[in-house]
Amino acid sequence: MTERLESRDGRSVLHMERRLKHPPEKVWRAITEPARLAEWFPAAMTPQLRKGGAVDFGFGDPGTVTDLDPPRLFAFTWGDDHLRWELHPDGGEGTLLVLVHTFADRAGAASFAAGWHTCIAALDLALDGRAGADPGVDDVALHERYVAEFGLDAGTAETTPDGWRVRFERQLTRPADVVWAALTADAAPGSVRDGHVLERDGGRVRWELREGTGHGARLVHTRTGVDGDPDAALDVGGTEIDALLARLR
Repeated sequence: MTERLESRDGRSVLHMERRLKHPPEKVWRAITEPARLAEWFPAAMTPQLRKGGAVDFGFGDPGTVTDLDPPRLFAFTWGDDHLRWELHPDGGEGTLLVLVHTFADRAGAASFAAGWHTCIAALDLALDGRAGADPGVDDVALHERYVAEFGLDAGTAETTPDGWRVRFERQLTRPADVVWAALTADAAPGSVRDGHVLERDGGRVRWELREGTGHGARLVHTRTGVDGDPDAALDVGGTEIDALLARLR
């Protein structure tokens, strides 16, 4: 089981590898046939198995098959994302499954990785004839593991014309209303702005909740200053985010 996150041409590329104990031909049917896809894929997917064929996900605009080489390679678009599934013979009867997911939303990478981890575990169960069985995944713990593994908990610091600015963008696993209640429990009068925005210190410390990836909210936290050390502000911001997450557990 291996995974890594890279950057390429301004986009993020998630690589995941899993060893399955079933032959490529059987795995191929599971990743291309609608009845088999329904046992593990996160949408009601129906692909036209030809290069340039449409991929219907049951909602939104269809994707397009970009690569097809049975039973070795199946790749397609889903919105602005690209998914590439490779099947390599492994150890006689087994398959090395390689997923390459290319997307723009780097802060959502932990959600994507945790989601595919769970889906592939469900695929493995379906291949064993146990479709629908509980894969036994702790979604929150898995998400936070990927956040740490990919360095998505780190903030950034930049120099501005007025001083400096540090910024954190963090995908959360809890919905916005739950996060907002925890964030504003001790908010001072007048600090809450329109929408899910909380400000302190004359706007120099700002918390904002946006629509996120999956079922959780996206947190954007910024701190600005003229004097002082932005590295210290990074430490403080990271500590305050950790404290918020502890309250949400």
